[in-house]
Amino acid sequence: MEYIQSVAELESHYGQPAPASLLKVTDKITPAYRAWIARARFCVLSTVGPDGVDASPRGDDAAVVHIQDERTLLLPDWHGNNRIDSLRNIVADGRASLMFVVAGAQNVIRANGHARLTTDAPLRASFERQGKHPRSVIEFRLSAIYFQCARALMRARLWSDGDQSHGLPSMGDILSELGRDEFDGTSYDRMWPERARQTMW
Repeated sequence: MEYIQSVAELESHYGQPAPASLLKVTDKITPAYRAWIARARFCVLSTVGPDGVDASPRGDDAAVVHIQDERTLLLPDWHGNNRIDSLRNIVADGRASLMFVVAGAQNVIRANGHARLTTDAPLRASFERQGKHPRSVIEFRLSAIYFQCARALMRARLWSDGDQSHGLPSMGDILSELGRDEFDGTSYDRMWPERARQTMW
């Protein structure tokens, strides 16, 4: 098995990037990029920290982030499982990226930058949903934004092949398979929809 050992070797193997892949990058949210971000109800937050990297799905029933200005995005941290892997990384390191997905669109928008975590009460209150506030808000300072090549989503036929989840193991099945005796997988699956409904925000 041969492995690439240097950046120079990697660049030689792949050749020059396409011109558009360099032209698409900017350090601020332009009107066109703003339109994409404002439409996105889902993104993936990627972070890095002393224990490694983390990628966390984030979603909302409207825009997943608030655009504060041309270089600042605000992402409320709604109810989750309290693992706080991404938040630990942000506190420890701060380097982060956001990948925005719009249902039906083949392209995704990528933002790289630096994140900070705030528990500022008025800011949290500004995101109020059903009388609840996010536990914290991620302030994301953008250093670069660009669109990703559409080929990945096109190859995956993500939006054209319908529901592909039929027959997949449930989360309870996974817990049972891992031998987590403290969890009854069947009960976990049965109770999860109602628990999610009550703790969505």
